[in-house]
Amino acid sequence: MLGYGFMGDAHANALRTLPQFFPDAPEVSLDVLVGRDEDAASDAADRLGFDRVETDWRDAVDDVDVFYNLGPNDVHVEPSIAALENDVHVLCEKPLAPTVADAERMAEAAADSDATAAVGFNYRFVPAVRYAKRLVDAGELGEIRHARFRYLQDWLADADAPWSWRLDADTAGSGVLGDLGAHSFDLARFLVGDVDAVSGHCETFVEERVPEGETEPRPVTVDDAFAAHAEFENGAMGTFEATRYATGRKNGHTFEIDGSEGAVRFDLERLNELEVRRGDGRGFETVLVTDDDDPYGEHWWPPGHVLGWEHTFVHENSEFLTAAAGDGEFAPEFADGLAVQRLLDAVERSDDRREWVTV
Repeated sequence: MLGYGFMGDAHANALRTLPQFFPDAPEVSLDVLVGRDEDAASDAADRLGFDRVETDWRDAVDDVDVFYNLGPNDVHVEPSIAALENDVHVLCEKPLAPTVADAERMAEAAADSDATAAVGFNYRFVPAVRYAKRLVDAGELGEIRHARFRYLQDWLADADAPWSWRLDADTAGSGVLGDLGAHSFDLARFLVGDVDAVSGHCETFVEERVPEGETEPRPVTVDDAFAAHAEFENGAMGTFEATRYATGRKNGHTFEIDGSEGAVRFDLERLNELEVRRGDGRGFETVLVTDDDDPYGEHWWPPGHVLGWEHTFVHENSEFLTAAAGDGEFAPEFADGLAVQRLLDAVERSDDRREWVTV
């Protein structure tokens, strides 16, 4: 398992939670944690319960049945491909790769492998999002005409906030476009369908920042915000927006889908709720998606006892490990990650050209 920061914690804690709430999920052991800083990796291994630490992924990838690639974007490609070539199951964080060419290599390796290749779009596993998909797929919203996706954070609104690897194009590939926009584009494909064309705009507001503990500034080489219009394959109109400069919004991942017979609205900051407008209603009703017959509801608490962000990883890991054990298939897979990567690339090309581009 290759992990960093809160994402490694989230998956490790999810794996420990699985036996209690998802007893039918395959059993796992935390064998090895890989990190480039041996001391930091050792501290994390002690805290999270790993058996050993390695500083080179090559010393671990052949020794495991399942490989979690949760590192920065520039280390997604080679370790994941190597694991798949050895038929080791992989869950790789989003975005799949820094570039479309890299994502194509990863998707090809996944297609050639007998292993399960998953992408970490954990918001597909929010019960309210799954409930929205049920409504869309059942035709209860009618013909989909509008889809709006926003992902708003404010952790860079302060111009003195420190520089980090997420602000470096060589490491991250892109900025908010890949970090937050990737989630929105994946949910759009999941809920509405494929996108044919986009018109996008990217912006960087602060050109350099000082890393924590240092005195010299480093350039910010990625986007701070983006906005895009989209044309869906089914004829729906779409809009997308993401930023790290939305003062007061900590993790405002929202979507609205309007159909000819109804509509839904969702905000991750209230992740147990889905606002639903049905065909004969005058307005939206707030549905608390915690009942036993709601998505994943039978595994958790009594109705009304809400879930949190961490439970998305429990759901994701349950489905991923079940698929890896040979019981069904997993989505989103690397092909989905490649499709999102092409959307990210299309937004950047549109911004460069100042014109609509085909995905």
